[in-house]
Amino acid sequence: MPPEDRYADRLRYEPGRLVRQIDEPITVGNILWVFTDPHRGYEFSYNRWYERDHYYAGCMIGAADFAGSRWVATHRHKEARLAHAKSWPFEPTDGSYACVYYILGGAFDEWLPWATDQVRRLYDADRGFAHRTHYNTAMYDYEWRAYRDADPVPLELALDRRFGGLIAQFVEPAEASDPEAVDRWFDETLPEWLPGSSVANVSSWALHAGGVADDVPVPIPGDANAADRKLQLYFVEGDPLASWEQQRQLVSALEGSGVGRAVITMPFIPTVIGTDQYIDELWAGPVSW
Repeated sequence: MPPEDRYADRLRYEPGRLVRQIDEPITVGNILWVFTDPHRGYEFSYNRWYERDHYYAGCMIGAADFAGSRWVATHRHKEARLAHAKSWPFEPTDGSYACVYYILGGAFDEWLPWATDQVRRLYDADRGFAHRTHYNTAMYDYEWRAYRDADPVPLELALDRRFGGLIAQFVEPAEASDPEAVDRWFDETLPEWLPGSSVANVSSWALHAGGVADDVPVPIPGDANAADRKLQLYFVEGDPLASWEQQRQLVSALEGSGVGRAVITMPFIPTVIGTDQYIDELWAGPVSW
């Protein structure tokens, strides 16, 4: 179908309907999720290194990395996180920066060897950064998406759209449930929850088999239950804290359903590219550098 015909009939989405089939020529197949903290006293140098070197050299120059974004959680955003303490292996306030990188659908098997070798090359050239802690940094496979609007910003454009907020939510099935039951619950719930909300879209991602790299020069803590969890990304119009009660209600409803739980729900705002904004707001106390 020629583009002029395909795009003439784009107004076909129903608000909140989960779209599991995509007919766009450019699709996201996987994401690289990076979740880190700079060590205290290294906030400034970490921000400069990541934004001005590693963001590009470690990811964006890769042929299949077609979009990327950086997000920050100030101490206010960390304090608002919703955590199921028994299931999350880190402190609820761990992790100040998140990055989401899109990998072109069908290109993962070519991308992974390049990315692994590139990280090694950068560290061999003394272009790594020792004064940071990785948490659940990993690769994920695309599963499904849901849109709020009838003619939405496609998920593939969400990183370039520069939404005002991102919510990263890890969900897992309850002990007597399964991942399919959790997906069915969101199938039934999101069509009523999304319309009129500040959330433009929701997407679900499953940990890629072998998705936590163990052969790169960056220590990443283990998480025994990582494969049982799904990472959900909520792109938000504005600061997520302005509509946080709505997210809290969704988390409570999932918990009350008996089919699953939100292990941790984390609000972020975008970094301001080319600046050091927010590095003095990562912790509740004073910052020195």
